[in-house]
Amino acid sequence: MDASINPPQLQPEPPGHEPGLVNSSVYAGGRRVKEIAVDEAGEWARRPGHVVWIGLFEPSPELLARVQAQLGLHDLAIEDAGKAHQHPKIEQYGDALFIVARTAQRIEGRIAFGETHLFVGRGYVVSVRHGASISYATVRARCESCPITLANGADYILYAILDFIVDNYQPVLETLSAEVEEIEDGVFARPSGQLDIHQLHLLRRELLRLRNAVVPLIEVCRRLEHAEVAPIDPAMQPLFRDVTDHVLRLREGIDGLREVLAFAFEARLMTGQAEQTEITRRLAAGAAILAVPTAIAGIYGMNFDHMPELKWQYGYPLVLGVIVAICGWLYWRFRKNGWI
Repeated sequence: MDASINPPQLQPEPPGHEPGLVNSSVYAGGRRVKEIAVDEAGEWARRPGHVVWIGLFEPSPELLARVQAQLGLHDLAIEDAGKAHQHPKIEQYGDALFIVARTAQRIEGRIAFGETHLFVGRGYVVSVRHGASISYATVRARCESCPITLANGADYILYAILDFIVDNYQPVLETLSAEVEEIEDGVFARPSGQLDIHQLHLLRRELLRLRNAVVPLIEVCRRLEHAEVAPIDPAMQPLFRDVTDHVLRLREGIDGLREVLAFAFEARLMTGQAEQTEITRRLAAGAAILAVPTAIAGIYGMNFDHMPELKWQYGYPLVLGVIVAICGWLYWRFRKNGWI
């Protein structure tokens, strides 16, 4: 055969051996057919009944360009996928979907956020992860273990990834809930201090950031659930309703914790004010008691010539007795009223 007519084809690099490429496989009838190279993805995706599932982690622009060339991905979607710090959203480009979701996990006592960008179209799913994000190898293994559901194709893979992302919010929320409960228990158990206020502020900020990551997924899942995007199979829409319900429960949990923190913050301020009032009362009571001997000593220290009691034999013990009596009576009154 003439080599000029059919030039020799270069063998694509084996999948999983290039930076940024986590996995690239093709499925048919719910079962893995084989691992493929990125440069084979377009050919396999065009075959009826086949689905190409590519997983990328912080890919280079060159790798994204190769995936785009194979699957015909939109330029704007590729531009967004190459950058982190995108807001959760869903966009439709012809028969393809582009979805952005925020991921979250607890690292060294703080919430670390990442992003997942999903391309979903006829015969393919591409996931692009940025930042703190758990590998989707678990999702792939779970899907492969149930060929009947995986046979639903790209729509089911999209559901499985979104469900996995939402499920991973729960451990983060449970950890925050335990910290909120600890602070709530200590509001009245410990004196107020700068450390508690700082912790309250940090937790409220963490919850706000988590809420900003979770809540936009409600709109994403609702659009998938109510067939507002064309490529989704109507038979798969109830699955996205389940994800929507899960996200709604997460939002309720986050809002509940934020209310608890708001109450704890107000209670801490009220407790601090009560402690300051108590200190002020004690100082005022002490000042009132000390004012008695100060006033009497001031009177007899004016050195007037005509003060008969100064020369009286019992003047000194009488004055001391009066001072002790008045101070004792004031102490008893303040003690009875809880000021001392």
